[in-house]
Amino acid sequence: MTEGTTPAASSEGGDTLTRLEQEGEIAADYLEGLLDIADLDGDIDMDVEADRASVSIISDTGSRDLQKLVGRDGEVLEALQELTRLAVHRETGDRSRLMLDIAGYRAKKRAELSELGAKAAAEAKSTGEPVKLQPMTPFERKVVHDAVKSAGLRSESEGEEPQRFVVVLPA
Repeated sequence: MTEGTTPAASSEGGDTLTRLEQEGEIAADYLEGLLDIADLDGDIDMDVEADRASVSIISDTGSRDLQKLVGRDGEVLEALQELTRLAVHRETGDRSRLMLDIAGYRAKKRAELSELGAKAAAEAKSTGEPVKLQPMTPFERKVVHDAVKSAGLRSESEGEEPQRFVVVLPA
């Protein structure tokens, strides 16, 4: 098989992987164009994680330049992710759940949030009381919910955006 051809998928999983790889390729092309326009250096890494395309922009020259694309509290990163999802949607006609990371910001944030979720679960276990956390973005809440589940407890999201927050429930 030559590069650029799509194999006939023998299973639904293979078809999904091909679709997610295509999303990653479209996103990478879009982001390379943005990097060129902004005159920023960065390498693009594509992967498929947890049934979604994942694209990262990394830099060998240090992430200082790329911090402009992260913004305060990841605000610019969130906006770029939405724009990239729209670019993928325009090309494929399908809604994308693509995740974008820039300069390792989201990976670092995921580690911090996992620790927060584990601590909140430990507190709920020891006190027997629900633990309410600060308002978070949907991405942040998902990471905390996963950490709480890994600790063997349940959690729920409460409130309305943008003040939606996680409540960790005791056993």
